[in-house]
Amino acid sequence: MSDNRVPSKDEFLFPQSRYYGNFTPTNLVLNANLQEFSNQISILCALETGGKLSSDEAYKQIKRQFKQLKQSRKSLKTGNRPPGAE
Repeated sequence: MSDNRVPSKDEFLFPQSRYYGNFTPTNLVLNANLQEFSNQISILCALETGGKLSSDEAYKQIKRQFKQLKQSRKSLKTGNRPPGAE
């Protein structure tokens, strides 16, 4: 059953799902990074669709986000902490 509490603005705008995979700290961090990437891409697509961002700028920002995700994954595989990880 679902609870009746009203989600906060941040929970509404940036929902996070449970992690169901093989639990390791690395997998958990990578999953959180993937969810953040997904949220950012959704926002960029909505801005481009709504005419608030040019296609070229949306592409550049998506490419930048992907590079950050890739660097994060690479850092996690080598045991280094990705930028912004606590």
